[in-house]
Amino acid sequence: MHMQWFSQHTIPFTLILEYIPLVATVATTILSLVLARATLRYAEASDKSLALAREEFERQWSPELHIKLEKVNSRQARIVVTNLAKISVLLQLVQLRRLAMGVPSLRTVLNEPLVGGTTWTHDLGKNLFGCTGDDYEGQIASSMAFYASGRLFHTDWFRFQIQVSHGEILRLEPVNIAARRVRMIDSAEETEQELVKDVVKTSAANA
Repeated sequence: MHMQWFSQHTIPFTLILEYIPLVATVATTILSLVLARATLRYAEASDKSLALAREEFERQWSPELHIKLEKVNSRQARIVVTNLAKISVLLQLVQLRRLAMGVPSLRTVLNEPLVGGTTWTHDLGKNLFGCTGDDYEGQIASSMAFYASGRLFHTDWFRFQIQVSHGEILRLEPVNIAARRVRMIDSAEETEQELVKDVVKTSAANA
C-alpha cells in the first residue's frame, strides 16, 4: 500500500529533468543582473576617479600666476610673480595702473622664463610713482601676459591698496587675489588688440 501511494505522489523523474534547464536559466539571469549592476557601479566609480584625476592634472599643469606688490622701503617697491603650476611659462608683459584709470601707467615688455613653482621679482623703481604720483591713497592693479605651451595668456588684475605721501610709500597691501583664472588669447588679432588697446584709449583721450 505504501509503495502504491508513494508511486502515485512521486514527481516523475522526467519532469524534474525538464525543469532543470528552466531553473538554470532563471539563476543565470539573476546572476547576470547582479553582475551587470556591479559592473555599472564600477564604471561609475571609474568615471568619477577619472574626472578627479583629470581635474587634478589640469589644476597642476594649467598655467596659473599669482602677482604681488611688495614694499621694500619707503621709496622702493617690487613686483613678485609666482608660477603656481608645474608648467613653465615665458613672461611677456607686465602692466600697472590705478583702478580709476583705463590706461596702465606701466607697460614693461619682458622675455623672462619662469619655471613651475618658482618666483620672479622685479624692482618697480620710479614706475610705481609714475602710476601713483607723490601723493595718492587708493587702489592700484597689476596684471601679466605670458606664453605657455605656445599660447598667449593674460591674468586678471590683482588689486592692492596703497598710500603714498610726499613721495614715500606709507602702506602697500593686497586687496584680494584675482577673481578669475588666467584666460587664453586665441587669435593674433585678439592678441594685438589686448596688448595695444590701452594705447588706443590714450590716443583717443588726448584727441
